[in-house]
Amino acid sequence: MPAAQKPEDLDRLFGEALNRADLDAIMTLYEPGAAMPEQTGNVAVGTDALRQSIGQFVAMKPQIDLQVEKVVQAGDIALVYSKWSMNAGGQKMDGKGREVARRQADGTWKFVIDDPFGGM
Repeated sequence: MPAAQKPEDLDRLFGEALNRADLDAIMTLYEPGAAMPEQTGNVAVGTDALRQSIGQFVAMKPQIDLQVEKVVQAGDIALVYSKWSMNAGGQKMDGKGREVARRQADGTWKFVIDDPFGGM
């Protein structure tokens, strides 16, 4: 899977991988200590917790349309504003996300915080 060359690439790559139900590809987009708030109010932190949390969505084989609305970048940190709509097993969901991304030593970008409901 290609790596994110810009912060906004993360959402595009996430959407493409989710639409293929490719959990392994999705996981490459996150730093090892990344965090994601869940709908339950819990926060998944770290690779194992993220894999479990995101894996629940992947198992539903959803189709997502994920669009970047705005990127605010300060050096090696970026805040990405996104909107998404998803159909999973006939259930439709939509929302607005907020993601914090960090440039890695090799110049690529990864999620540090991914809040799919952060703009609600």
